[in-house]
Amino acid sequence: MSPLVIDVPTATAPLPAELFRSDSSTSVTVVFAHGAGAGHRSPFMRRMASLLSAHGPAVLTFDFPYVAAGRKLPDRAPVLEAAFRDAVDAAVAATRPRAVVLAGKSLGGRMATHLAADPAAWRAAAPLGGAVAFGYPLRPPGPRGGDRVSHLRRLAVPTLIVQGTRDTFGGPEAIAADVGSVALLTVHTVETGDHSLKVLASSGRRPADAEADIARDVAAWIAALSISG
Repeated sequence: MSPLVIDVPTATAPLPAELFRSDSSTSVTVVFAHGAGAGHRSPFMRRMASLLSAHGPAVLTFDFPYVAAGRKLPDRAPVLEAAFRDAVDAAVAATRPRAVVLAGKSLGGRMATHLAADPAAWRAAAPLGGAVAFGYPLRPPGPRGGDRVSHLRRLAVPTLIVQGTRDTFGGPEAIAADVGSVALLTVHTVETGDHSLKVLASSGRRPADAEADIARDVAAWIAALSISG
């Protein structure tokens, strides 16, 4: 089923978005943010949103303001977080879910975890049930940009990081070493996966099959949350 093209209202310019739904829709909506280098219509975003929605959740993807404006340099975190909250409001208005799960690829996943660690700033009409980061940008190549760890120790909702063992930003072991043990944090390992979660042929799986398995496992994790009734 083709996604529904919508706009996310903001205090400035609207943000383009797409809503993915299936015939087996559940009462949970996933609000899914893109990575730094590609917008919400990138192949990975559309494939993963479609795969996730096939398992039940409605999935809303959207562009951050810098992408919507045609700029390459990402906005600062407060601007990204505000846009994420605007996207949540639009998703709740469109789907009336029982709860919302935040998700994101790389930069978008980092912003999802920022919001998951700041429940006081949650304003949506539906409760926050969890967060998912696909390829968390733990240790970016080159000069490191800010603290990417301490907020993960303050998570207020269950959070899943899906991390490839070949991720150049740091694999599952690096996350464990940098973050430590956090009760609400789970790391899902993708063997031979890179930062985009693409697996090697030597893994015995095609990339498309690996993505389908990731979507199935993430959807099962969401379904196991106490919000998923």
